Amino acid sequence: ANGAESGCCGTRDLVDARAVCSVLGINHYSMDLRKEFFKEVVEPFTRTYLAGRTPNPCILCNEHLKFRYLLTKARAVGAQKLATGHYARIVGGDSYKLARGRDSTKDQSYFLFPVDQEVLSQLLLPLGQLTKSEVRKKADALGLKVHEKPDSQEICFIPPGGLKDFIKDAGQAQISTGPVIDTEGNSLGTHDGVCFYTVGQRKGFGIANREPLYVVRIDPENNTIVLGPRHESSSQELTVAGARWIAGEPPAGRFRAQIQIRHRHVPAGCLVRIEKDGSMKAIFDEPQHGVAPGQAAVVYDGDIVLGGGWISGSASRSTKGKVQSTKESG
Repeated sequence: ANGAESGCCGTRDLVDARAVCSVLGINHYSMDLRKEFFKEVVEPFTRTYLAGRTPNPCILCNEHLKFRYLLTKARAVGAQKLATGHYARIVGGDSYKLARGRDSTKDQSYFLFPVDQEVLSQLLLPLGQLTKSEVRKKADALGLKVHEKPDSQEICFIPPGGLKDFIKDAGQAQISTGPVIDTEGNSLGTHDGVCFYTVGQRKGFGIANREPLYVVRIDPENNTIVLGPRHESSSQELTVAGARWIAGEPPAGRFRAQIQIRHRHVPAGCLVRIEKDGSMKAIFDEPQHGVAPGQAAVVYDGDIVLGGGWISGSASRSTKGKVQSTKESG
């Protein structure tokens, strides 16, 4: 992909991985999964953006590539376990549990919620008990030149700062300008395409206003962006489609938990209810800003990941409990 050289999966990383294996005296294997990556990660990513929703490609990559194709390859070469560099922990007992990594600033458990008991039984997460600085020190002690390698921060298949151009190239025929309105229906201006905005976004509208405006709602059917003050872009409730549970099923029909709606979001206390169709509804103790359809909502019990799914709708104080309906995508 165009951004591969600046991400975590480029040619430079392949060379680094081969060099590490050489120093450690272990075999190095590579797989060409470009077609699978495009189908399982890139295409859903662009479809979700074009539908006016906010995707998370890292979760799809973990679920489909690492824990399907890579795990299959590990079995094929006779490996008993698959070790990855995720900052998270596996806790044993009567069943396998997924927990946050010790380094809270690098914790990646949010991205792993689709794993199940079968995957966890074959997985090792050796970095989960370490901090990033400890990992770098260990790498240095082993003579690995990558011990000072910068962290990867961007989406691996998109050049730095190039998200808008990437989406434009992927969906030229589906992108058109449209109206920007406030929650009362008053016209505020024109947007460049609903795919370039996300719920909770504050900047990038080109609209002057006395108080800051945020994206409250995205209406792809009518090609409209709705803006409002911060409290109107906060949600008391959310709904989740395709909920997955690491134990195989949710704790109960109703239970207390904390939900994280973005990687850097502080988990928020809530009451979770499982519906008859398997979907999930959560009512927050306090309204949460920027609940974006398409993103993952991951359910925690303290440091333990219970499961999660994809946000399909939300209800704010201004909607008086009516959950905004959104189309499924991705």
